[in-house]
Amino acid sequence: MTKVYVGMSGGVDSSLTAALLVEAGYEVTGVYMKNWTEDLPGMKCPWADDLADAKRVAVQLGIDLKVFDFEAEYRHKVVEYMIDEYKMGRTPNPDIMCNQEVKFKLFLETALADGADMIATGHYARVQGGKLLRAVDDNKDQTYFLYRVTQSALEKTLFPLGEYTKPQVREMALERGLYTAGKKESMGICFVGKVGIRDFLSGYVEQAAGDIIDKDSGEVVGRHDGAIYYTLGQRHGLDIGGGLPYYVVDKDMDKNIVYVSTNLNDETLWRREVLLKGLHWITGVPEAKDLQIRVRHRAPLISAILQGSTLQLKDQQRAIAPGQSVVLYDEDICLGGGIVI
Repeated sequence: MTKVYVGMSGGVDSSLTAALLVEAGYEVTGVYMKNWTEDLPGMKCPWADDLADAKRVAVQLGIDLKVFDFEAEYRHKVVEYMIDEYKMGRTPNPDIMCNQEVKFKLFLETALADGADMIATGHYARVQGGKLLRAVDDNKDQTYFLYRVTQSALEKTLFPLGEYTKPQVREMALERGLYTAGKKESMGICFVGKVGIRDFLSGYVEQAAGDIIDKDSGEVVGRHDGAIYYTLGQRHGLDIGGGLPYYVVDKDMDKNIVYVSTNLNDETLWRREVLLKGLHWITGVPEAKDLQIRVRHRAPLISAILQGSTLQLKDQQRAIAPGQSVVLYDEDICLGGGIVI
């Protein structure tokens, strides 16, 4: 019997994942990854509640639940990476790094060493022959966050939810009476629940107030409480009153200046060419050069031509920020991607 270790976060998706695998005849062990336990000002970390929920579901399913403590590695590989990227004025994605370094590397290696044959998670994605495919539910598809996972890891991974929509998952969890069937999805940063990025960073990075300058006129039009908190294309949270809305079009991290413009057609807001670094291919460099790309989670797929590490976009795209990921597809197949320079 195939032994599968299921990452159980205490949410409905991973709970149903475990249930479906039990029903399919696998020898299932639940694993709660203890990645982050630190409380933040005004916000208690939900890890203990999530672990309790995972335990309740494990009891319902009659499976063992283990706790893998990855907190030290998580802090180093994911949290410190994120903070360093923001310090340099970039816009990182900690969920992508978590999948690369923790869930599909550290968790996989630890599970296999503990006797597992495979791992499973509640991600909305599909695997066929070592290839990563988009989920049936396009609205929930999470391949954007999985593009840096290796082929060897995917060959040891099951994604049971990839064939279902989120409403179907909820319904199936209710039908099985799973304790977490009605639990709301966690929002915000992947490891601290409902806390926003500004609140999180404020506890780790000392920031000084600075000027918000109109790029076109050179005039100071407002004040900010740290350039680190602003990203290209941002409109809300600028607190600049009157007239046309302003958009963030640039930042000077050394001088702690945020540049804005009321011109939505400002050339710095739009890109037709994107240079990528850290390219990662799941099954090797694609032969086809005419591909589809996604510039952020849930963004529509758009056509692009890949030339080396440069993407030529068919239609120019707004607010592609340095540090964020662009993921490449060939129809349903997620090929890999890179990080915007």
